[in-house]
Amino acid sequence: MCGIVGYIGGDQAAPILLEGLEKLEYRGYDSAGVAVYDQGRVQIAKAKGRLQVLKEMIHGGDDIRGTLGIGHTRWATHGEPSDVNAHPQASVSGKFAVVHNGIIENYLSLKEYLMRKGVAFLSETDTEVVAQLLEYYYHGDILDAVVKVLSKVEGSYGLGIICEDDPDTLYAVRKDSPLVVGLGEGENFIASDVPAILKRTREICRLRDNEIAVIRRCGVTVYNTEKEVIPKTPEHISWDISAAEKGGYEHFMAKEIMEQPKAVRDTISPRIRGGRVVLDQITLTPEQIRAFQRIFIVACGSAYHVGVVAKYILEDLTRVPVEVDVASEFRYRRPIIDEKVLVLVISQSGETADTLAALREAKRCGARVLSIVNVVGSSIANESDDVLYTWAGPEIAVATTKAYSTQLAVVYLLAIYLADALGRLTPEQYADYLRELEALPEKIEKILENKKDIQYYASQNFNAKDIFFIGRNLDYAMSMEGSLKLKEISYIHSDAYAAGELKHGTISLVENGTLVVALATQDRLFDKMMSNVKEVKARGAQVLGVAVEDNRKIEGQVDFVFYIPRACDIMLPSLAVIPLQLFAYYVASMKGCDIDKPRNLAKSVTVE
Repeated sequence: MCGIVGYIGGDQAAPILLEGLEKLEYRGYDSAGVAVYDQGRVQIAKAKGRLQVLKEMIHGGDDIRGTLGIGHTRWATHGEPSDVNAHPQASVSGKFAVVHNGIIENYLSLKEYLMRKGVAFLSETDTEVVAQLLEYYYHGDILDAVVKVLSKVEGSYGLGIICEDDPDTLYAVRKDSPLVVGLGEGENFIASDVPAILKRTREICRLRDNEIAVIRRCGVTVYNTEKEVIPKTPEHISWDISAAEKGGYEHFMAKEIMEQPKAVRDTISPRIRGGRVVLDQITLTPEQIRAFQRIFIVACGSAYHVGVVAKYILEDLTRVPVEVDVASEFRYRRPIIDEKVLVLVISQSGETADTLAALREAKRCGARVLSIVNVVGSSIANESDDVLYTWAGPEIAVATTKAYSTQLAVVYLLAIYLADALGRLTPEQYADYLRELEALPEKIEKILENKKDIQYYASQNFNAKDIFFIGRNLDYAMSMEGSLKLKEISYIHSDAYAAGELKHGTISLVENGTLVVALATQDRLFDKMMSNVKEVKARGAQVLGVAVEDNRKIEGQVDFVFYIPRACDIMLPSLAVIPLQLFAYYVASMKGCDIDKPRNLAKSVTVE
C-alpha cells in the first residue's frame, strides 16, 4: 500500500527520493518521509499530509545532504497519520532507519519482548519493531542482523534499510510485497513500483520472496536467507515514461479512461492470428480443459467485479459451472477444490495480498491456477500455472478504469478459447465472436466522443446524497462496478442491486429525487427492466438509463438516457462500463474531490 524509494550513487539523494515518491504517491499519501546518510549519521525528515508538505519543509531536499537515502509515502495501518508514525522509522539510537510496505503480523509480541529488554518505542507502527530488532541483533554484520530479523517477523514486507555503520550500502528485502532494484551507472535504486525510478534507469531486477538485496554504487548482490548468492537477470523496461505522466490531462483517471480503446486493442490484437484466438502463455491441453468440472474466480474490488461478469460469460459459452469469490473470503472458508477445478485469479498489480493468499490456498488444494494480471514478473504471475497479461501499461489513478477494461477483454479471449476447446462453438459462432471482439476498441472510442452528454448529466446530479445502480444479469454485474467507481472517488453513498431484488427491501430507500442508474442493455430482459424503472419512478426516483443505440423504447421511461453502440450481449459490459466511469469522474470533479488520491484508499493493496 505504501510507496518506497531508495538511492545510492554520486548525486544528492533527497531530491531524487522526492522525485521518485511523487510517482508513488498514489500508493499512500497520509504522510511522507526521507532518511539520508550524511557525515556519520542518518538524518530523518518526515511530515503528516501529502508529499508536498515534506517537500516544502526540506526545501525540495536541499536541507538534507547525502548520497545514500530511503524515502516513503504512507498509507496508515498501525497508528493514525502523524509525524511520529510516518516512515522512515529509526532504532532507539538512530543507527538504523527503515521504510516498510506491508504488515508485521506479530509486531505486538516482538514489541513486548523488546520492551522487556529495555527498548523504548516512540511510534504506534509495526515498522518500528523492525528498526529496533535490527539494532538489537546487530553485532557488526548488518546482513547477519537482517537475516536474524527475518527469522523473527511474520507477515508481509518490502523493506528499505540504511545503517550509520555502513554509509556505502542500501539494503532491501521483500516478502509478499513488491520491490524492484534499479540498476544504473554508478548509482542504484530500490522502489515499490517502476515509475519511481524510470527517469534514472530502465534496467531492473524484481526481488522475489525472502530475497535480500545488498546494493552499493558499483553493483548489487542478492542473497537468500541462508546468505547464499542468488543470480538475477536484469529486465529492460520498454514502455514510454509518458505512460506514467498525465500528458496534459487534469487527472490520471481522465487520461486512463481515454486510453481504453488503445489498451483494449493492445490486449486483443496480438492474440488473434489467422482467425483464431492464440494464447501462447497457456500450457493447458484440450484434455486438461475437458477434465475441469468447475471454475472458481477469485479477486478483490474491481477485479472481483470483472469476475462477476466473467461468471455469466464463461457459463454461457462453456457450460461449466463457475463460482466467484472475494479473495479474502475464499482463503478462509475451506473451499471445496481439487485437481478438477480451474481457479482463475484476477489482479491488476499481481501483488494483491488477499488474492495472492487465495492463489496459494488453491494450489495447496491441488487446483490449476490461471491468472490475469498486468504486471510482468509479479508474485501472482510467478506463482500461477498459467498467466495472461493484460498489457494495459501503467495505471496510476487509484480508481481503476483501463485495467478493468483490459481484464474484461482477456476474459472474452479466454472464454472463446475454452469454449472452442470444449467443442461448444460452431465455426460461425467462433467467427462472429472474434468480429465482435475486434470491433470493441472502435466502439469504445465512439462512446468517448460523446462524453459531454454524461458530463452534462453529472453536472445536474453531483450533489446527490444517495445513488442506486440496478440491472439484471450482465447489467447487474456492471452496476456493481459503476457503483464502486462513484463511491470511491466522489464519496457519495451508492449501492448496486439486482433489479429484481428491489421489491425485497431496497425500494424502501427510494424517495423523491433519489437518483437511480438503470442499465438496460440486454434485449431479452429489457421489458423486465422497464417494470423495475416504473417501480422506482412511482416512488419519486429520477432515472438515468443506459441502453443500446438502436433500442429507443427506453425514451419516455427514464429522465435521461445514454446510448452505447450495439454489440453481442456478452460484450456489452465493455461498452456499458465507459459511461459509468465517466459519470463517476465528472461527478467527483464537480464536487472538487481529489480524484487520483481518494481518501483512505491506495492503489496496490498489499495488506490484508
